[in-house]
Amino acid sequence: MLFSNPLLAETISSVGGFLLLLIAIVGLIAVILFFMVIRYVSLWFQAFVSGTPISLFNIIGISLRKIPTKVILNARITSYKAGLKQITVADLETHYLAGGNIINVVRAMIAADKANFPLTWRQATAIDLAGRDLLEAVKTSVNPKVIDCPDNRQGDYVIAVAKDGVQLKCRARVTVRTNLLQLVGGATEETIIARVGEGIVNAIGAAETHTDVLESPQRISRLLLERGLDAQTAFEILSIDIADISIGDNIGARLRADKAESDKRIAQAKAEERRAMAVAMEHENSAKVREMQAKFVEAEAQIPMAIADAFRKGNLGVMDYYRMKNVQADTEMRRSLSKEGDDIK
Repeated sequence: MLFSNPLLAETISSVGGFLLLLIAIVGLIAVILFFMVIRYVSLWFQAFVSGTPISLFNIIGISLRKIPTKVILNARITSYKAGLKQITVADLETHYLAGGNIINVVRAMIAADKANFPLTWRQATAIDLAGRDLLEAVKTSVNPKVIDCPDNRQGDYVIAVAKDGVQLKCRARVTVRTNLLQLVGGATEETIIARVGEGIVNAIGAAETHTDVLESPQRISRLLLERGLDAQTAFEILSIDIADISIGDNIGARLRADKAESDKRIAQAKAEERRAMAVAMEHENSAKVREMQAKFVEAEAQIPMAIADAFRKGNLGVMDYYRMKNVQADTEMRRSLSKEGDDIK
């Protein structure tokens, strides 16, 4: 009689369907939570087995903050087992969120701790965030590396000239190790190479002769080490060794030859200038001679006119004129006779 009412039966059927849907949703959520708990419990159990204290709620919080839980957990376990118990999960999360490489930093700190290098978590994260390879820097601190000067991109030799003008070609090898305290903000390998190259040029240029450098190349190393070339750099220079040194061109002789050729050309130019001036003066004198000759001819042309005027004024007689002619003829005869005598001799 109770279920004979169709409306009541429909209501009971609707309620039953809603309950089934609700049970299905709750079951699904329960399954999801179960697998999530199993996942977090497995991570927690991994940390527990490794002897690293980290709570289950901390692991869940890491996942909820969208941070790779396995990366943080592996870094925490690695650092804790290596004796770096001061590195907390919060430190690892902060550095990851800042964009750092926590695995690389943890490995570097472990290497520094085993090598007895003082390196704090703050220094390590600062170096890593600065873009430097911290692990490589720590390895270089333990195992120094050799830098070629110059490197292959800049040529085979550092070329310098001694005071006697002879060119020397030199190649050096610089042994360095990383200075972790100056790694942030310190100059890189390129600065070391540039400073060593400058020092080699300075040392060779200060030598009186190239033979002095060839006799004792160690003087270059000594001068370079005394100058403190590793100041404000990320490295500490341990030694500078001259790997090769050879003789190049005689720049001084070439310069002297060029200077002599230049002086010769200057002297030739000055001589040509003096010759041109002499030729011009000769032409000028020739012009003056021709001018005087023209004046002389002009004066001779006025003699007949003067004689005629003297005749008109009575200052010159006919006999005086003939005597003058006889004297002129006698003078011409004597002059011709003297020339013939000179020709016979």
